[in-house]
Amino acid sequence: MSDHTVPLRFVGIADRAFAGLAALALALGAAFVLAPRVLAASSSSDALLEKGNLIGAVRGAFVEYWASGDIGLPPVLESVVDYWFRYHMAKAAIAAGLLVVLCALGTLLCRTFLRATGFGLGRRVALASASGFVSMLALFSLLIVMANIQGAVAPFSSLLPMLTVGQVDAELAVTLDQVKQLLADVPSSGHPDPPALAVMVSEFAQYHGVLAVLAVIVAVAFIGISVTLWKCFARTGSSDKRAKRVLGSFGVLSVSFLLVVIVLAVANATTAVDPAPALLAFFEGGW
Repeated sequence: MSDHTVPLRFVGIADRAFAGLAALALALGAAFVLAPRVLAASSSSDALLEKGNLIGAVRGAFVEYWASGDIGLPPVLESVVDYWFRYHMAKAAIAAGLLVVLCALGTLLCRTFLRATGFGLGRRVALASASGFVSMLALFSLLIVMANIQGAVAPFSSLLPMLTVGQVDAELAVTLDQVKQLLADVPSSGHPDPPALAVMVSEFAQYHGVLAVLAVIVAVAFIGISVTLWKCFARTGSSDKRAKRVLGSFGVLSVSFLLVVIVLAVANATTAVDPAPALLAFFEGGW
């Protein structure tokens, strides 16, 4: 009996901690979907809470900006961009909180699995599966944090997809045709013109550049994590098969995610260096 007293007591504590962390993760997941628009709204941007109003505001303000010939954003577009910045900041903060909770939950599940000496095969499989699933959710949350930091750094570029989604009215269609024609001429002219196009190209480069930087930072972190996991795997004796399997599984997952992040870094760095062709491909629907 004494052999199982400590593990079972630990499992009882772990069950309560698991319930609390799972409830917090669910609450943060719901907040991620529901809260950002409300948190980002101000007295001047309440109408933007509705997606249709937001898309309409972006399109109308963009047409006005393009026709103005000015480099500075008109007040309406600037208001929308400010709202979209706050929106992405709220999503990034909530996603970061969710990432922390999921990491804690995954660590707890993994430790419980390793110490659950009194469990049957079914519960051990459930613990291992839950730990893997939570780990995947944590990695997905990390990507969401990165994407929303990207959107917050370059909110104008983050709004551009709203120009092409769904039906486009005649005035916007004419404007987008002009944008595409001028973007096609950038390689031969050597510089984007008019000023609005220069701003678009510059921010599009920034939009991808920041994600490239974030991806490099994450890649460096996961190189360290992968090396540590595989060193621990090599040092773990063959008699401890459970720990060996856990370390090997997380080592493979870490390396796989590292490869994804490296591809992400290279692709976004390439676009940041030469943004005009990628922006043209975006407007033509091929990117």
